[in-house]
Amino acid sequence: MENTKNVVGWFEIPVLNMDRAIKFYETVLGHKLERHKMHALDMAWFHMNPEGMGAMGSLVYNEEFYKPSTDGALVYFTAFSGDLSNELGKVEKAGGQILVPKTKISDDHGFMAVVQDTEGNRIAIHSRK
Repeated sequence: MENTKNVVGWFEIPVLNMDRAIKFYETVLGHKLERHKMHALDMAWFHMNPEGMGAMGSLVYNEEFYKPSTDGALVYFTAFSGDLSNELGKVEKAGGQILVPKTKISDDHGFMAVVQDTEGNRIAIHSRK
């Protein structure tokens, strides 16, 4: 039986300063985040179109359970501009750092880059161009 759903259902990116992190991600990705405070968790959800591809996720702050890191899992964000050079042009202005510049994966898979956000997390951005 083939499953037509995405295997990733949710992701969380740890932050130390929610306001600073929201500003970084909204500036670089060009999408508004929706902030939710849920008991000890402070979260900012990335917009998800239920008809679209990908998984929904959130920035999350909780002093006990979440620590930003450049080690571990790597979340890839889609460059909705169509060319990740546009998003990369905003990274340093928003307080982040480019760790791996725009790099061709292959003719079939396009390009990727790795950046460090304002919180110390390593994330990737992907585009076909």
